[in-house]
Amino acid sequence: MAKVIAVANQKGGVGKTTTCVNLGIGLARAGKKVLLVDADAQGSLTASLGWQRPDQLDITLATVFNDMSSNWDNIDISKGILHHAEDIDLIPGNIELSGVELSLVAITGGEFLLRDYIDRIKPQYDYILIDCTPSLGMLTMNALIAAESVLIPVQAAYLPTKGLQQLIRTIGMIRNRHMNPDLKIEGILFTMVDQRTNYAKEVCESIRQAYQNEVMIYKTLIPLSVRAVETAAAGESIYRYDPKGKVAAAYEDFTKEVLSHE
Repeated sequence: MAKVIAVANQKGGVGKTTTCVNLGIGLARAGKKVLLVDADAQGSLTASLGWQRPDQLDITLATVFNDMSSNWDNIDISKGILHHAEDIDLIPGNIELSGVELSLVAITGGEFLLRDYIDRIKPQYDYILIDCTPSLGMLTMNALIAAESVLIPVQAAYLPTKGLQQLIRTIGMIRNRHMNPDLKIEGILFTMVDQRTNYAKEVCESIRQAYQNEVMIYKTLIPLSVRAVETAAAGESIYRYDPKGKVAAAYEDFTKEVLSHE
C-alpha cells in the first residue's frame, strides 16, 4: 500500500517540482513503484517530465476530478496515467485545473475527491507524490487531505520561510478540523542553498532552531545549481541530465534519507 506524500509550499520558486521529480525518480531507482500527481494548474511537473505542452493533453487530473464528482462508481482509475522513461507514472495536470478548483467549492465534499481517488489507486504503488500548487486553495486542500504526510521544500532565503509558517498553520487547521487528523509533516528540505554565503547558512540555522524540536529537518542540503533548472526543459531527472553533478548526488542522499524513515 502506497505512502502518500504531498510536496507543498505556498511560496513558489522553492524547488518544489524539481524535488518531486527527483525524489520520485530516486525512489524508482531504488526499486519502488512510484506515481507522481501534478496538482498544479501550471502543469510544471508534467512539463518537467517531457510533456512540454500539458494544455494539449486530453486526459489529466482535471478529468479525474470531473469523473469523481459525476460518476464515482464507474471511474477507470488507470485512465490518463502516463509512463515516463525513467520508470515512474504520472497523472498530468494543466490549466483546466483552474476551472476545476472553482467548481470544487460548490461540490459537497469537494475537498475529499482526490483522497477518494488515491485510496483506490494506492494498492498499485509504493509511493505517491503530489506536487501541489503554490497556494492554499482547494487543490492544495485536496492534496493535504489525501496525503499521509507533507514534505516542505524551503529555499534558504527570508521570504520563502514566511510561506513555511503559513503552511504549518494550515496543516494544523486540517488536523484540528478532523479533515485529516493523522496528517503529519514528513520533513523540511532546504533547497537552492548557496553554501558560499553566510546568509544561506544563517537562514538554515534559524529554521533549525525554530522547528527542529517539532519537525524532521533533513540533513541533506540541495545546492543552488543552474543544471537543476535546466532539467525541466530536458524533460528528465537530474540523474540523467547531470549524473555526476552535485545536485544529483544531493538528491540521491535525500532519497536515502526518505527511505531510511520508512
